Formats: sequence, C-alpha cells, structure tokens
Amino acid sequence: MPEAADLSILIARHVAEARFDRLSPAAVEGARKTILDTIGVCLAASGQEPAVRGVVGFVQESGGREESTILGFGGRVPAMMAALANGAMAHGLDYDDQTPWGQHAASSLVPAVLAVAERHGGITGRDLLTAVAVGQDLFNRMRVSFDWQKNWNFSTVAGVFSATAGVASVLKLPAEAIANALGIASMQCAGTAEVLNATGSDLRALYAGFPAKGAVLAASLAQRGIKGVPTVFDGQFGISNMYFGGRYDRDRLLDGLGERFDGGLTLYKRWPCVGTAHSHIHAAIEIVKANDLAPDDIAEIRVHVGDYHQLMCDPIATRRLPRTLVDAKFSLPYLVAVAVVRRDLRLGDLTEEALRDGEIMAAARKVVPVPDATLDWKLELPPGRVELLTVDGRRFERVGTQVPGNPDNPMTWTDVGRKFADCARSAATPLTEDRIDRAINLAVELDRLPDATELVRAVS
Repeated sequence: MPEAADLSILIARHVAEARFDRLSPAAVEGARKTILDTIGVCLAASGQEPAVRGVVGFVQESGGREESTILGFGGRVPAMMAALANGAMAHGLDYDDQTPWGQHAASSLVPAVLAVAERHGGITGRDLLTAVAVGQDLFNRMRVSFDWQKNWNFSTVAGVFSATAGVASVLKLPAEAIANALGIASMQCAGTAEVLNATGSDLRALYAGFPAKGAVLAASLAQRGIKGVPTVFDGQFGISNMYFGGRYDRDRLLDGLGERFDGGLTLYKRWPCVGTAHSHIHAAIEIVKANDLAPDDIAEIRVHVGDYHQLMCDPIATRRLPRTLVDAKFSLPYLVAVAVVRRDLRLGDLTEEALRDGEIMAAARKVVPVPDATLDWKLELPPGRVELLTVDGRRFERVGTQVPGNPDNPMTWTDVGRKFADCARSAATPLTEDRIDRAINLAVELDRLPDATELVRAVS
C-alpha cells in the first residue's frame, strides 16, 4: 500500500482486517459497555424526550420490510429507518457516552450496527463487539487528529464515517467496498455547530439519527457495487481540507491503526445532559452538600466559563429559563440550578414539569457566568469552577474535578448496569426487572452469544 494512499483506503484495509482476537480487553469492555449503555439511553428517550416521537411516528408510517427493531416502541422497519429512529433516541437525552475530548460516536454507531445486524442475521456477539470497537477507535482517532474549530458538529461529521466503518465490519465487506462506503458516506457528512448552540430546535436532540441512517445507506450501496470517492479524505476538496481547513495530523491518525483500539477510553455519563456541563454540576453539588446549603441560603451562583461553556449561557435570559427539554440539557444556568436545588441530576429532573419548578427557576436566576479564557476548549476541556455567595456573606468555591464518569472517576460496569436499569424503567413501555436483569446478563455474555441480536429481543 503506497504511503500516498488516501486515508479512506488505509482505513478500509484496517476495517477489513479487524478481528475480535486482535482487540485488547479494554477495547472489548469499552464496546460491551457502549452497546448496553446506548440501548439504555434509547429506551429512556423513548419515554422521556417528546422530540423523538415525531421521528418514530414518521418511521412507523413509512412502512417497508420488517428488518430491524425500533427500541422502546417495538415493531420492525427497514434497517435504514430503524437506524434513523434509534439514532435519534440515542442522543435524544444527551445521555450517550462520549470520548475523553467530548463528542459522541456511539449514538450513530450502535444504532447503525444493530440495525444491520438484525437485517443480516447470524451476527455473533464477537462480530458486534468488533464492529463497535472499530467504529469507536476510528472516531477517537479523528477527534484527536483533526483540528476542530467548533464550526461543524464533529459528532455528525465524523460520526457517519465511524458508523459506516462499524456497519462495514458487521457485513464483512472487502477493503475495496469499505473504501467505497466511506466515499459514499461523505454524501451524508454534514451538520453545522449552529444545531448545537441555537435555542428552540429539536435537532440538537435528534441529530445522531442522520449519520446512523447515512452509514447504513453508504455501506448498503457499497455492498451493491456503487463506487465512492477514492480521495474523499485527502483530496483537494476532501473532508480534511473542506471541513478542517487542511489542519490534521495524518500520522497521528494512522499511528497504531489495527494494533491499538482506543474504545476503552470511552466515558459514560452520570447525568443526562451535555457533558461539558458536568464539571460545573459536580462542583455545585459538592459545595451545597459539604456546607449543607439550602437554595434560600444562596445569593449568587458564579459559574466560571470558557468559550464553549459560554455558549451554554447565551442568551442568558433564555438559558436561565429554557422552554424545551432539549434546551434545558444544554443550559448551564438551568443545570447548575437543578444541581443546587436537588443535589443531584436525574432523569426526573429533566421533564416538562421540572421546567416549571419555581424553586429551580429561582435558583437559575441567580446564576451568573464569569468569562475565563483559561477554560477555553482546545482538545482537553478544563474543569469548570463554581463560586457560591450566600445571603449572609459567606463564599464557597470549588473546581469540578473527580466528576463521576470522567477519566479520574470512571463509571464501573456496575454503574453502567445501574444506569441501564434506570433508563429501562423510563422507557415508553418500561421493562420489568426480570427483563432488565436478562439484558444486563446478555451484555456481560455478549462475546459468547451466537446471535448478538438476542440482546435487542430481550429489550423489545
């Protein structure tokens, strides 16, 4: 393989050669946790996020061959449409896992590979774990190798390629077809950061459905002989130049490709909201707990913010009192207010009723963002800092370190299982405790299952 080969050619060769026995234990465990966690957050979104119902309704009404399951609602639809519906649910609560540097691979990747695994049939647990590990690794490599300027939604731009790699792995496509699939996927590679930062839209919740659907489409067309673009990444007008201005480290992306799978670095969320708010949430909870502060004791809540944190605070009046659940999950003032009032943040704290809670609304009005350029997001996001000023003149301050789910305090398998159970109880059709236990046990045994989709049937 010549050194000048496009990234898509080199990635395709790697995906075609990936095998379960080449994965490290950490990569296998990362894929296993991600599969269970993603199914769980899909189930929770089916019952908790109103925005997903329109997508699911559209998919159900569209009909077609009964190939793949709509999680949380039941019924089978064409694989591409199941990927759309399940992808929309996977990020619907902003509760899906993330890389250590932010952004989300699983919410596009897992719905796509599950849909195709059901359609294809005969996909073993090892095949599924390999496909997810391949997709996680590619997404991570793109995240650290491309200079993201926060103008594109990285999770959709990169997500369609990582999900396509995962689907191609499930289908065991040859390298040439995988390269074609990556080229075709470029037609589905889109999403500006305005989708993330604007208020009043449902798309922030639903966006992962589009790359999930696009990945199934791309791999399916490549399987049928459709040719892609052989220079889709490195060409003059390829992804690397057009989306990232040519600022990427090709050698870093390729370093250890096929030898090291980085999905084991994946982080799992403790709280159902945007990950960039978690350090502020944790700091606020720790302050009020340590000092036994009631909401009425607090005069002002100062949140120190870098450039990306600031997006969660502008415009301040709207962020303090969000009108939709989608906006609430991306509102730093609202989320910190919930943390101060509830001393936690649960699925039940992000409901339409909670948005009208007078105590939370009063606390949100006390939140004041304080700009701090040292907290700007480069690759690693610095932990947020919170100051609480009390009505009697005391001042408390804390930096949000040791955040549950972060690298310095990761979620264990027990934690992920507990989260799954909580999500499954919140589904449109809540799972019984027996079914919850069965699903968790199947995920534990996934590498020994002759049919990986037994896990999907267990929750359907």
